[in-house]
Amino acid sequence: MGGRHVLRARTLLEGALDGLADEALVRTARTVVAELGDPGRLSALVAELAAGTGDPSGCARLSYRHVLGFDKLLLIDVGTRHMLRAHVWHPGAHRAAREDIHNHRSPLASYVVRGTLGMELYETAGDGPLAAARFRESLSEEVRDWLLEPAGRARLRLTQTAEYTAGSGYALPSYALHRAWCASPGAAVTLFLETGAGRRRYTDVFTHTDAHPGADVYTGGGVPGRRTRAISKKPLEEAEYLEELRSLSELIDGRDELARP
Repeated sequence: MGGRHVLRARTLLEGALDGLADEALVRTARTVVAELGDPGRLSALVAELAAGTGDPSGCARLSYRHVLGFDKLLLIDVGTRHMLRAHVWHPGAHRAAREDIHNHRSPLASYVVRGTLGMELYETAGDGPLAAARFRESLSEEVRDWLLEPAGRARLRLTQTAEYTAGSGYALPSYALHRAWCASPGAAVTLFLETGAGRRRYTDVFTHTDAHPGADVYTGGGVPGRRTRAISKKPLEEAEYLEELRSLSELIDGRDELARP
């Protein structure tokens, strides 16, 4: 049974996003995630979830330490049509390197709640200066592993570099190639909205050997092999998930900074 703040968030997601597609969905998703990412509103929602409201065991099964460098915590799942997550980025951690270049299964929107997020946008181009190995990433039937299938090589071109500070955000169509990283000295928190019921079956992942130090964390170095690789997901236990929500609440409220000597 959902609490007041959980029900309000679910109602907003369903009422604003259901039935939309393409550009209208992208625009509306950006507005919705900014509204839900208001620190006061998000703090109340996370506190309610951290107290065990909703389906903590179900959300824990879809929350994990992401191979691309952040903790991925599912907050609201609207029947798999729309999924609202908190992404927590920890600078200095082993997994905090810049991601591989990738797109998504459906349109997305992200709002920075705390810290700074850096992002690059790319496009494929026959004369692009960046040579990359291409992979098709899909999920195993039990959604426990990422499956990476080599799909040849490609050339990419960087089209935009940006930094998003607290209170700003962006939205992207599913095909947009990008990568993001924590660009602040302290932890960054983003509210991430994955939209839509008609998700693509796979995403595209690109990696290259002359990348930033620490990149290629997804594919393991950028050299395509002949076989599909499986990278395991390790979901959080329910108790671990609730503890992460309590830590997230402190990050949102700034209480972690007050506790430092």
